[in-house]
Amino acid sequence: MKLLTEELKARLPPLYSQEGEPSPVAHAKFFMPGTCWTWWVTEGEPRGDDFLFFGFVQGLEDEFGYFCLSELESARNPLGLSVERDLHFSPGRLTEVVPLPNF
Repeated sequence: MKLLTEELKARLPPLYSQEGEPSPVAHAKFFMPGTCWTWWVTEGEPRGDDFLFFGFVQGLEDEFGYFCLSELESARNPLGLSVERDLHFSPGRLTEVVPLPNF
């Protein structure tokens, strides 16, 4: 599966454009099947031969951070499955699209 389509690339705002926004818009969602890892992409732009994203990441910790397309494409879970793009994801504010933790 292609993680970064031309449509998504054209739609993503450049890095730092949503800085200071209390609830930035997430434009895409990537996930690693069979794990707790999910990436919500809020911004991104080309960096050399790669593409640098910024967004909210749920994994071992929940945090905002940068991640590269090449890292997502090379990651595999213990069963050898790769990161996927959520084809049913609709862009929205992070406060609307990120599920609250289950306590």
